[in-house]
Order: sequence, then C-alpha cells, then structure tokens
Amino acid sequence: MVETLAAFDQVDPIQATDEEIAAAVQDADIPALLGALAMLTGDEALLSDELKPPSPSMTARIAPQGGMTDGQLARAREIATRTLIHYRDAGCPPVQTTSDEWIDRIVHFLIKPGYEDCLDLLRHELNYPQDVGKPEWILSEIGSMAQIKVAVIGSGFAGITAAHRLKQAGLDFTVFEKNSDVGGVWWENTYPGCRLDTPNFAYSLSFAQRQDWPQQFSQQPEILRYIQLIVDRAGLRPHIHLDTEVQQLAFDEASATWLVTARTSSGKLVQERYNFVITAMGLLNRPSIPDFEGASNFRGEIIHSARWRSDISLEGKRVALIGTGASAFQIGPEIYQQVKTLAVFQRHPPWMLPTPNYHDDLKPGMKWLLRHVPYYGRWFRFWQVWIGVEGRLHLVEVDPNWKHPVSVSAANEALRQECLATMAQQFARRPDLLEKATPSYPPGAKRMLRDNGTWPEMLMSPNVNLVTESISHLSKHAIHTKDGQRHAVDVIICATGFKAADFLYPLKITGTAGQDLHDYWAGDCRAYKGITVPGFPNFFMTSGPNTGVVVNGSAIFFSECQVEYILRAIRHTIVNRHRTIDCKPAPFESYNHYIDQGNTTKAWAVAKVSSWYKNRAGRAAQTWPFGLLEYWNLTAKFSPESYSFA
Repeated sequence: MVETLAAFDQVDPIQATDEEIAAAVQDADIPALLGALAMLTGDEALLSDELKPPSPSMTARIAPQGGMTDGQLARAREIATRTLIHYRDAGCPPVQTTSDEWIDRIVHFLIKPGYEDCLDLLRHELNYPQDVGKPEWILSEIGSMAQIKVAVIGSGFAGITAAHRLKQAGLDFTVFEKNSDVGGVWWENTYPGCRLDTPNFAYSLSFAQRQDWPQQFSQQPEILRYIQLIVDRAGLRPHIHLDTEVQQLAFDEASATWLVTARTSSGKLVQERYNFVITAMGLLNRPSIPDFEGASNFRGEIIHSARWRSDISLEGKRVALIGTGASAFQIGPEIYQQVKTLAVFQRHPPWMLPTPNYHDDLKPGMKWLLRHVPYYGRWFRFWQVWIGVEGRLHLVEVDPNWKHPVSVSAANEALRQECLATMAQQFARRPDLLEKATPSYPPGAKRMLRDNGTWPEMLMSPNVNLVTESISHLSKHAIHTKDGQRHAVDVIICATGFKAADFLYPLKITGTAGQDLHDYWAGDCRAYKGITVPGFPNFFMTSGPNTGVVVNGSAIFFSECQVEYILRAIRHTIVNRHRTIDCKPAPFESYNHYIDQGNTTKAWAVAKVSSWYKNRAGRAAQTWPFGLLEYWNLTAKFSPESYSFA
C-alpha cells in the first residue's frame, strides 16, 4: 500500500513566472526548502556552511527560520529562487534515486552538531528509505503455517498505525472501534475551536506524509479527514468493526488465546479468540465529568467538551465554562461573542506559550511551494520533528541547587519571565485579571497552552467573568461558589479533561491465574516500555503508562515506535514457534524505577499543582521524562531477554 499512501506526496509541475517563484520563496520555511532542493538537485551549494541554520534551543518561542540571520536568509532565498527557476526550465524532472550518503549530508546540514546519534530516528521520521518503518517480514515468508489472529482495540492514530503494519506483515487482524467511524479523539471531539496544539506536519504519520496541510495547527475536521484518507488508501476499512465496543479480554492459558467480548451498537454480544491483542485506546479517551452536588436539580444543560452536541445553541445564553485547560482554551474564544454572559471557572490558570500564528493559514507562498516542490512537505515535517527532538525538555529540568518559590531552575525561570512579560502586555488594562491569570506553579508542571492573544482578549470582554472560587453546588438555574456567590447559568460546559489515570478504563482485562489488570495496577498504572505487563501474555499496549510527551515530540512518534516494537515481538514469538510471550517481572520493575527516577527530575513531579500527568497517589504515571532518542533506542530493537516464552 506504499503506492496509495505516497499520494500524499504528489505535487504539480511548476508553471509560474520568475517573479512568482521569487515571491513564493519569501514565504518559505527556508531550512526545509534548502533540504528539499538539495534532495531534488544534488547541488552542494544549497548546503554550504554559510547557510547552515544554528537551531538555537527553544524558549517560550521557537526561533523563526532556525535562527538564521537576515544575511543568511537573503543568500538562501537567492539560491533557492535560482534553483527553482532552473528546475522549472528543465521540465520539472522527477526526483532521481539519491544515495544514503547524500540524504545524511542534508540531515547533518539541518541538525545541530552533537546529535548524530539521532540519525536513525531522523531517517525514520523523514521516511527514507521509503516506508522505513515497514515490518521486515511477512508471515507467509517466515515458515509459519499457523493461523495468527490479532485484535486491535481503537481506530485513532495508534490503531490505524497498528492495522497498517499488521497488514504489511500479512497477519489476519480485526480493529474494534466503539464509535461509528474511525478517528478516535479526532472523531469524538467536535467542540467549537477544536484544533491541534502541536505543529501539524510533525503531528502526522511518517508513512503517510501530507504536503497540503492548510495551517500549522489544523482544525479537527482536517485531522479527521486525514485519518479517514489513510484508512481508505491503505485498504483498512474491511478490517474495521465500527460501533463495536470491546468490553472484556480474558486470556485462556490452555489455548494461549485471548477471548475478546464486544458489544455492538444494537446490543448484540460477539465473542472471538485472538492470538495477540493490541490496545490503541489512548489516554484522553474517557471524559471526566465532575460530580457536582445538586447536579440533579439543575434545569439547564450540562455538556462535556468531548461529547459536544451539534444541536446545542449558545446564542444569547448564560454559559459557564468549567476549566481552563486545552479544551477550554479553544472553546472560550470561539463562543464568548455569541453568548449573553460567560463565566469561566478556573482552578489553576494555565501557562501560555506565545504563538501568534496559532489560528493562521499557511502563507500563500508557502502553500504554493508545498504544492509544487517535490518532498518539500517531507523536509518541512522533518524540520518540525527535529525542533521537537529537544523541544522544551531542558526548560523543565529541576536544578536541586536552585532556590525559588515558583521556578525549578534558571532556565525554567527564564521561560517563566518570558511568559510573564507577554501576559503583562496582554492584560495591561486589566491588572486585576493579570493577577488571577498568573500561575503560581512552574512552567511545565501542567500542559502549557498555545496563545495568540485570544484567551486574554476573551477574559477582558465585558460579558466574561473569571471565577476563581471553588464550586459549592448547583441549583435549578445557577452555580454557587464557596464564597456564597450565585452565578446564573443556562448551559454548563465541562472542559474538565479525561480519566487519564484510569488507563484502559472501563475495559475488563483478565490475564493468567485470573489476575485482573486493574486490580494488579491498583490505581497506579505501569508497563515495561509502556507496552507490556507481567502476567498478561500476548498483550500489548500503545499510548501506555509513562509514554505521554508534553514538552517535546508528539504522541504519534511514540505510537509508531510502539507498534514497530510490537511487530518485532510478534515476529520473534512466531519464528521461534512459541505460543506466548510474557514480560518478566524483573525488567518490568527495573524499567519503572528508571522512569520514576527520571520523572523526579522534572517540574511536573516537584510541583504541588494537580494535573492529568499524575495519578491519585501523586505519581507521574502518564509522562515520559526523557528525550525522544531514549525511547527510540528502547524500542528500535526487540529485547527477548526481557520476556519469557512458552
């Protein structure tokens, strides 16, 4: 299916004038364009030392154009324009087969010295050679005559990644999806303003790289359409059972299979046995809806952001928005001008990352280049991935010698001051709101949100009230706070997040000796590499415990690493004629100690503020505390010594 997925990379021939080409280059992301043109032409001049982007470390902002100087940019644009004109005049020939050495030369030009260990990771994300993450085996070619069946639970990004790789390996698989279409959270979340807060090109699958994203941070319908296109182009729909929710998994030791019990939307129970199970249910899957005292008395409407109803009308209504996290941050600015009043109930104010282009379309010239320059989208995605390899991880590292009432290091304090300076400008006419909107915890302790000024603008609107008192109870037409105030409302929007700590909830999973997985975890979810748990053979997870990246990289990168590792584990089991693979307790314990030690060095562990990063016991059970390279190295090769086989 490489051919059909490669359609995302297709471009049109150039028919523009010299002047139109030059104008487009003015809008370009120059480092990525130099990489694409070098791949296209093999011209060493595009990679000269004088043009190398310095790639300064990220602060609150990302240095535009990789920190290139005005002089570098002028010279680079001149060379790029000349190269594109020559390419047009030559008839826009297709990219010729290029050498590994030349690709590595381009990669080294774009990255900082000292990151050479990332080369394999970066080749994978560039998708060079083509479909580099494809399984290096096919079931029919490894000497196995056994019928192997795999169940995949969920059809978001992780689920379709697993399905695509399983199909490439020639395995029989079924994807169970509880919703009426694929897409996971991007199908479920349709609230006003729903969009990415991770740069869009990097937030895409390495094996289905798309050239024509309309924005840097695309909206929900665009992401959902992309997922649906992948499913169709990769031929995955016949394997997907929609409107079918898996309710129970039970391992049968005698047959070494999992009995999967699911219920269809019509209420019918279906059962089938599978040799392996892969969960792809995600962390942000089950809404967390507050149990307000007096909720049964409320006569208005209560709706959760992840269960938005298209028929709900907010026009002229008195609306309460509960929460100030990522969903609320997108919903509020979209609705405040149409409602009569908006009361925003805040427990902890968010740290805001200045992102002026958050809602903007890509510039016209950038769109033109993506539509006409082969592999420009691929190198632009590579560039975004490269920036995220380090990301802001260095800014959340705890310095034990740093003494400050809020921040955790000098770098963390510099990030804090940069954010505070922006906020001071935004709330200049409302110092009372500035005080309320200023976090008292270190940046990075909770998810930092993208800010293009719309949230402060909303809070300062005359019809918006920021409420910082805790909610006491609900009555027929109001929310009451503990200071005795009554806030009249018609609609309550709960932007209160998800049950991230209750991983795989409410799915019942029974392993060997009748062990229940949720009882085993006892509210403290752990896994080896975020993928396997002792006592649950032939059972694999994606987006598992401690694989959430919050200041560097993307969830999609982790999902791809996990799926490729799982395929290696399945291959090893089959080739060696084993029926089961089960994680050993010792590696499991050692690995989780390593994770816990890493998390104690990050802002989210030492801060007292609550967040979905932590479970009820206060342990950081969701977050990955290291760089992307560490996880890549952990999953790039299968480790049979960590498992027992039977």
